[in-house]
Amino acid sequence: MPMLEVRGLKKYFPVYKGFFAGKVQNVKAVDDVSFVVERGETFGLVGESGCGKTTVGRTIVRLYNPTDGRIIYDGTDISDLSQKELLPYRKELQMIFQDPFSSLDARMTVGDIVGEAIDIHGLASGTERTERILAMLDRVGLRKWHINRYPHEFSGGQRQRIGIARALVVEPSFIVCDEPISALDVSIQAQVINMLEDLQDNMGLTYLFIAHDLSMVKHISTRIGVMYLGGLVETAESNELYGNPLHPYTKSLMSAIPIPDPDEAARSRRMILKGEIPSPIDTPPGCKFKTRCPNVAPACQNERPELKEAAPNHFVACHLI
Repeated sequence: MPMLEVRGLKKYFPVYKGFFAGKVQNVKAVDDVSFVVERGETFGLVGESGCGKTTVGRTIVRLYNPTDGRIIYDGTDISDLSQKELLPYRKELQMIFQDPFSSLDARMTVGDIVGEAIDIHGLASGTERTERILAMLDRVGLRKWHINRYPHEFSGGQRQRIGIARALVVEPSFIVCDEPISALDVSIQAQVINMLEDLQDNMGLTYLFIAHDLSMVKHISTRIGVMYLGGLVETAESNELYGNPLHPYTKSLMSAIPIPDPDEAARSRRMILKGEIPSPIDTPPGCKFKTRCPNVAPACQNERPELKEAAPNHFVACHLI
């Protein structure tokens, strides 16, 4: 049984016209997304800004209520559970947020920030609570005297470690990592990634890793899904996707990865996309990528392609493959 199964997930945000007017249209932030995350693996999610990656993560942990579709965690459908019914699953499904500055309450000490989930779930109190917080701070590379300090006293990398400690202190099983390194210095990014990998091995964690850095996603992910305009266009194992990208959008993303060897970089060819990205409010019929695709065909105009297996465990949504 997979740890997480997402079936036909949709998340629409209403758009209103005027103060007194009703709903006019919907922003289709996530539009019919399906994938599976196996226990103990890291499923990477990549794509341009605004393609819906973060909305997928927030909907999975039920910070957003899904418009449609199913979210099945460890065999249980949590899509329609009430907030009271969700409480036990809040402990199991945690999230590391992108911005280590705005995701921490500036008025709370580190001890209060990390210990808040312990209090909500009634896991410990008194000395046991303090010891649990100190032990988690140590695991993420912070010191015991940091427990009484405030977020503004820390660097960006240290604040992200606080956010990681907050997510892990309740001993979850599934973590949504929403671009956890994008706001950090390059010298700190590798440290945080290595720490996440060590914590995954030691605590038996499963990750949904959302990121822009394609090289880092390849390093940490077991399998990868590529999103475009609210939907998945390709999924495959990490080495397969990077070695044999099939969808033209994926090929364009891969061609943008910097190559450290100047001679090899000079021989490589960038695939630059032209055309406009359609509005997520009024998506066109047919393939969403047709306005930028260099190989658009007549079938792309009216029929939306579905993910199909083009190679073993390699799925792509394209009429030409």
